Formats: sequence, structure tokens, C-alpha cells
Amino acid sequence: MITVHNLHKTYGTKTVLAGVNASFAAGRLTSLIGPNGAGKTTLLMMIARLMAPSSGDICLDGREVGDIPLRDYAKRVATLRQAPDFNLRLTVEELVAFGRFPYSRGALTAADHRVIDDALSFLALQPLRKAYLDELSGGQRQMAFLAMTIAQQTDCLLLDEPLNNLDIKHAVHIMRALRRLCDEQGRTVILVVHDINFAAHYSDHILAMKAGAVHCAGSVAEVVNEARLGELYDLDFEITHGARGRLCNYFNPA
Repeated sequence: MITVHNLHKTYGTKTVLAGVNASFAAGRLTSLIGPNGAGKTTLLMMIARLMAPSSGDICLDGREVGDIPLRDYAKRVATLRQAPDFNLRLTVEELVAFGRFPYSRGALTAADHRVIDDALSFLALQPLRKAYLDELSGGQRQMAFLAMTIAQQTDCLLLDEPLNNLDIKHAVHIMRALRRLCDEQGRTVILVVHDINFAAHYSDHILAMKAGAVHCAGSVAEVVNEARLGELYDLDFEITHGARGRLCNYFNPA
């Protein structure tokens, strides 16, 4: 489990996070939602240890993350940043191999190659394994970066807007894959997502943020309702319930 306690982040006189308390249960998929500038990515990057908090504590299984050597932390927590950019001409297979760096330090073993193969198979990327990244569509590249993150074989995956700029098919493919990581492999997934309907259909837990603080948190039923979403986004929501779950309509606010 990952917990954060009284987390603050300031830049000069600007407060980005103010007293955030949250917990992320192991083996669950948690979506971070909220308007732009709410502090979602900042929170995620501090959990990833890519940004230092101004004050507060972040713990992994009860241990302060700052006390965990970075190489060991990279074997527990993997991070996929928003719009990752590699300026090297790499194939999909070569990119995914970067996920094994915390273990092999670049000298791939037979075990590493098996993990790479498994990650490619998990996302059905075998036909593209020899393709170069600059030859792929945006959705295919995002799948390749996700495969790299999966190949890191961590207990927890942190994903910053993995659905950004994807078409519907690729977005569904990624969300189904993340759901399978939790259900089939017991991994913990924490992601920033702006599409409320994806959050409602695939999450176990939702953390809603606004103005640098936690607005509300809980199950889909506790968070995805007209009152709470209306307060969060300052919009009118209509939520319908069907056989496949909740559908949030915010396209024609009153």
C-alpha cells in the first residue's frame, strides 16, 4: 500500500498541493480525476520520486520512500510520464528492454528476454516488435511505452494521462490492459485520467482533486454522482445507470 500524509508542495508563494492525505490499496486501480491545475500530476510525480514534496510523508508498505534506495524503488514502482519522448531511433523491442534496466543494468539475460516477450504478448505487440517507434501511430507508441513500464515488473505502476490523444479503440485497449494487470497479476495501478467515463468503468477507487486538495475519495459509487462531480468540475452532470455501468453526460450543461 502507498500512503501520503499531509503532503504539501509550494513554488515560492504558489501552493500546488495543500495537506493531501490519501491511500492507495495494493492490487487496485485508482484513478486521479479533477480539473486542470488540481495537483494530480504533482501528486503522482512525488509518489514516483521524480519531484520532492515541500513537506509531508510518502510511504510504501509503511516505509518512508526516501529511505528506500532508488534502484530498489525502481523494482517496486514504475512510472510512465505524460507524452514520453525518446530522441533515439529505437524499435519497440529495444524500448521495452529499457524496462529491465533496474535489474540487468543494460546486460540483458535470458530471464530479461522472457519478461520482454511476456510484456509484448500481454499487449499484443508481437507483430510490431521490430518496428521503429517513429513508424508507429500515436496509439501504438503509447502501447509500446506501456509495455516498457510493464516489463519493469513492479508491484505498482504510476501513469500520467496514458490515454492522452488516443482514439477510442486504443484508449479502451489500454484501460482493459490496466484492469487485467490488477485482476490477473495483482499489480497496483494509479493513473491520472480526464475521461470520467473511463474512470467510472475501470476503477476500483477514485481520488478527486481540486485546487491542490482532495475534494473527495472513495468507490465509483461514492464519487461518480451528480452532486460530487458537479462540485468538482462546476458543471451539471446527468448520470445514467445501465447494464455496463454508469454513464456520465456533461455535454449540455444547464
